[in-house]
Amino acid sequence: MTTRVTVTRAIPVEGIDLLAQAGYEVVVNPEDRDLTSEELLRAAQGSDALLCMLCNRIDRTLMEAAPRCRIYANYAVGFNNMDGAAAAELSVALTNTPDVLTAATADLAWALLLAAARRVVEADRFTRQGRFENWGPKLFLGADVTGKTLGIVGAGRIGTAMALRSRGFDMNVLYCHPRGHETLERETHARRVSLDTLLAESDFVSVHVPLNEQTRHLIGRAQLQQMRPTAILINTARGPVVDEAALVEALKSRRIAAAGLDVYEREPALAAGLTELDNVVLLPHVGSATRETRSRMAVMAAENIRAFLEGKRPPNLVNPEGWQLR
Repeated sequence: MTTRVTVTRAIPVEGIDLLAQAGYEVVVNPEDRDLTSEELLRAAQGSDALLCMLCNRIDRTLMEAAPRCRIYANYAVGFNNMDGAAAAELSVALTNTPDVLTAATADLAWALLLAAARRVVEADRFTRQGRFENWGPKLFLGADVTGKTLGIVGAGRIGTAMALRSRGFDMNVLYCHPRGHETLERETHARRVSLDTLLAESDFVSVHVPLNEQTRHLIGRAQLQQMRPTAILINTARGPVVDEAALVEALKSRRIAAAGLDVYEREPALAAGLTELDNVVLLPHVGSATRETRSRMAVMAAENIRAFLEGKRPPNLVNPEGWQLR
């Protein structure tokens, strides 16, 4: 029987070619949309491997109903859409695409920070509407970035890359992380502090933690109250890390100055009132959306699948216990 690999949404051709060159039958979702749960189930049942998206729920029900499919390769660094415990029990391999999108996501976090600080989107809209009639000393006053304090919530790969980029702006860096970070402290003179201290002392707070039960609503109403009224919040991690309804309240009341978001709590839906605010920059989850990065992600996901189907340990296995039980 031909080995079939299903790709749940079209990815850059480099990844598809890598799978096809190995002699696999590659089936790609022909429509530019996410598969429904029923379509995802049928795809898994008819495949030996599934190259899936972060929005695809890979749970016990799916894995048990699709015994032929032995590997699910996420086209993402995150894997909170996957049931790791069930995969280990069922000897199913789960993989992701780490490291490759670190720089692109850190760059985008900085784009959000600068856009929110200098009111770029507001000013662009104002200019396009033909309302720019003359220069004025109070026209679109924003916030300085140089010399200010940047708070990094989660000093993993992307959080560290975000912090290192602050050197060009001569910023003070605070970070909240379970462990000390020698590189960050050496390169930026960063200071490790509690979340409470970071929120109270930072001019910019950038969130870079994974989503789990401990980080869900890590930034909620109480935490937003701790921030400075001039502070700006940036989230390029996962939407549910921030209580979006509480954020809307904080932005509307000017409890904090602004925010920049690339992810949302109930993505793609946005919290009521968010789009009506002029002090928030909203992007459609494009943290890794560069041509080079997305192509590397496609290749990495394909390499994970090829390795597994060739009887080798996938290079980016996120559940090693599942592999050991094979």
